[in-house]
Amino acid sequence: MGESVNVKTKIIKRNGREVNFHIDKIVNAIKKANKEVPKIHQMNEHQILAVAETIARRVKESSHAVNVEDIQDMVETGIMEMRCYEVAQKYVRYRYKREISRKTNTTDNGILALIDQLNEEVKQENSNKNPVINSTQRDYMAGEVSKDLTKRVLLPEEIVKAHEEGIIHFHDSDYFAQREHNCDLINLEDMLQNGTVISQTMIEKPHSFFTACNVTTQIVAQVASNQYGGQSFSLAHLAPFVDLSRQKIREQVIEERKETGEPMDEKIIDTITERRLKNEVKNGIQTIQYQLITLMTCNGQAPFVTVFMYLDEVPEGRTRDDLAMIIEEALRQRMQGVKNEKGVWVTPAFPKLIYVLDEDNVREGTPYYDLTVLAAECTAKRMVPDYISAKKMRELKNGNVYTCMGCRSFLTVEESQKNPDGSYKFYGRFNQGVVTINLVDVACTSEGDMDRFWEILDERLELCHRALRCRHERLLGTVSDVAPILWQHGALARLKKGEVIDPLLYNGYSTISLGYAGLYEMCVRMLGQSHTSEEGKEFSLKVMQRLNDKCKEWKEAERISYSVYGTPMESTTYKFAKALQKRFGKIPGVTDKNYITNSYHVHVTEEIDAFNKLKFEADFQKLSPGGAISYVEVPNMQQNIPAVISVMQFIYDNIMYAELNTKSDYCEVCGYDGEIKIVKDESGKLVWECPNCKNRDQSKMSVARRTCGYIGTQFWNQGRTQEIKDRVLHL
Repeated sequence: MGESVNVKTKIIKRNGREVNFHIDKIVNAIKKANKEVPKIHQMNEHQILAVAETIARRVKESSHAVNVEDIQDMVETGIMEMRCYEVAQKYVRYRYKREISRKTNTTDNGILALIDQLNEEVKQENSNKNPVINSTQRDYMAGEVSKDLTKRVLLPEEIVKAHEEGIIHFHDSDYFAQREHNCDLINLEDMLQNGTVISQTMIEKPHSFFTACNVTTQIVAQVASNQYGGQSFSLAHLAPFVDLSRQKIREQVIEERKETGEPMDEKIIDTITERRLKNEVKNGIQTIQYQLITLMTCNGQAPFVTVFMYLDEVPEGRTRDDLAMIIEEALRQRMQGVKNEKGVWVTPAFPKLIYVLDEDNVREGTPYYDLTVLAAECTAKRMVPDYISAKKMRELKNGNVYTCMGCRSFLTVEESQKNPDGSYKFYGRFNQGVVTINLVDVACTSEGDMDRFWEILDERLELCHRALRCRHERLLGTVSDVAPILWQHGALARLKKGEVIDPLLYNGYSTISLGYAGLYEMCVRMLGQSHTSEEGKEFSLKVMQRLNDKCKEWKEAERISYSVYGTPMESTTYKFAKALQKRFGKIPGVTDKNYITNSYHVHVTEEIDAFNKLKFEADFQKLSPGGAISYVEVPNMQQNIPAVISVMQFIYDNIMYAELNTKSDYCEVCGYDGEIKIVKDESGKLVWECPNCKNRDQSKMSVARRTCGYIGTQFWNQGRTQEIKDRVLHL
């Protein structure tokens, strides 16, 4: 019975395990409920089979593996459509009893599924975590317990319900119980110049560039193990140590020449010194690159770290030239890549690199233009660096240029946060956490009624506000001893032992983020057109302004720095899409995909050229001060570096922060090093396939794609995979 729909159609069970669909299980469940009612109200065999076959067709036609909860909803609806209300009532009661009995062991089942590597949702939740290895499993197991506590004990029921229904997303609930925070902008300068403590060991100011690089990697690893988001540091903070090494090497060269009786020719001494210095810089950068890639923190992944490269962050002259030397070496080593276990040079996910474009490097003939050409070559081959326009950032950030914390989360410019010299303080600050509003759900719930839309938007924003207050209040009372590297030894502050971090949660020292997603789909539902249209853009910018107005209102009332943040959704894009389809069905152009669009981005299928896309999205970056990044999708650009430079120069003149999404893949079966494609397998599931030899074994290919502002290398869930497949080229 129903064999044609049993074959290779997948569903996802409650514990996340992906299994084959069987129509017989639906038939048996309906029959159990059917037996519980008097014969006069019972369904006949034809009715039962009709309901089961209708559901089987819907499951088979779905573009993603359907959740078992969705199937049970279909069963209820199917029985009701047959007007068999008594049977439907019994089925609902049976389902409720099963739910009650399951609540006692939901967490246990989730953990066991993790250990047995059967949980498909978790396996593809993070594109930079390998779910097989012990450290990742240990982190996921702790996360399951934290999620359970968060749902049952720590969060109000209304927030849990809204999160589970996809109305909002309460990010990183797997770390919420532990009182951890999101992103950091490490004060590396303070830690290197004034010393720090790592694992109860005093680390004094380094006396060479190489040692400073070593200490930096240790700091990054410690920071990553004490928070859950991204972190950034600046190469400018390493630049002063180049001259320390130069002086030390020069003394050694002079001493050697004295011992051997060589002439004390200044030019010869300088030449030998600079040659040895360049070798030390090479070794130091190699230490950073390889240690950060090979380190594994306690949460089962390499540190999620961003390296900032801004020439004008140091004084003009020797120090700036030394910084240029460091940046050049970092770009050359990144362009080479790293060898995987097969000995093949591949693209690493981290560290993420950000290169600042400014008047001294952006055009031919400027002092550091050659460095910009090298950055373009590196982007074409390895997808990084990304680019910040110093010109546009100064316009938006009160004359300041600084890096984000991780992939896109920017600190706000705060009059209350200044350094002793009067400059604005950014290093040492952090983000408390994120809650994201699903704008598509607001539009669908309002059913296109504009007055109702604004009412619902305000209601949902207040819900996000209450959820963000939960994040803030969870951190209140945290004692500095829980993470000495952060709170006591300079990464974020230098508090005393036993001191609470509460003052750092107010008055702009840290931010807290109101995320948003699906501006495009929201616009289509409300106006029937993309936000790239004139009317659509006007409406979308009004929505963005409302988010900013609310953040300002909350901030003034509470002294907490709320900020609007373009959420980098990874697994959430799939979750929101499934929730929308469950609540509203498949609305063309709105809920008919397995993903919704990140933040304000132009939809991935929309035909638009790179320059118009960047120009359009620049207006939205202004209204996303807590975090935003734009991208253009490009083909292989390694043979067309002038085109890459043209895009970079356009970024400099038009948009604050942007990146080029190139391709960087390798098939280990046949040696193909072009773009590995996404195809559908026999069951309709999206899989990766080498176009040369048709290899589909993910363990025998290297695929790197930009997913949410950073590079992912561990593959993705079905929603994100479809989004990657749907992307059109902008150049």
